[in-house]
Amino acid sequence: MTKFRLGSAALVTMWALASSAGAQTSPSADQIINQLKPSSQALQGSATRGIRPIGPSAANAGATNVAPPSTAPKAGTQAVARAPAAAPAEAPSVNLYVPFENGSAELTPAAVAALDELGKALSSASLSGYKFKIEGHTDTVGSKGYNLSLSERRAAAVSAYLEQKYGLSQTRLVTVGLGSSHLLVPTPDQTPEPRNRRVTVINLGA
Repeated sequence: MTKFRLGSAALVTMWALASSAGAQTSPSADQIINQLKPSSQALQGSATRGIRPIGPSAANAGATNVAPPSTAPKAGTQAVARAPAAAPAEAPSVNLYVPFENGSAELTPAAVAALDELGKALSSASLSGYKFKIEGHTDTVGSKGYNLSLSERRAAAVSAYLEQKYGLSQTRLVTVGLGSSHLLVPTPDQTPEPRNRRVTVINLGA
């Protein structure tokens, strides 16, 4: 009986955490502003947080195992102490769940609702002086070439909506499609995963 109670408690906790993480995928305009606005830490070279509730650490994405060069001094030379190079700051970013029709770049009502919050944020006084990259992503259903093209069209649809409704200049928005190459939730091929069908917005600076 005790084991059952413990199991139930664990399930309740997991459900609560999952609900909390899912809620972050549809942030409000104020939350988006806070995530995309460079902080003093970012300006000093520290990583800035983005809303990435489930995916792998951005610091590990695309990392390759390369042996570092030897730091031992050569014979007959004097070792010179050097300060380690500072790690580049991670650009402020936010992941948004922007639901499209299956295999389409048409915006659904739910997608429009998410983009309205983004439009309010990017047109706010806090972010009006910055440029942004809009990355389109897909899940693994379909071929890689098809998903790449689809993600490009979806990113362009987001940019066009922001321009038409919120008057955002296209000079402030750079669009790119990444297909299924940067999964938020790693899955096998041909796996429908809504969390991977997302848009990432990255602050490119002034």
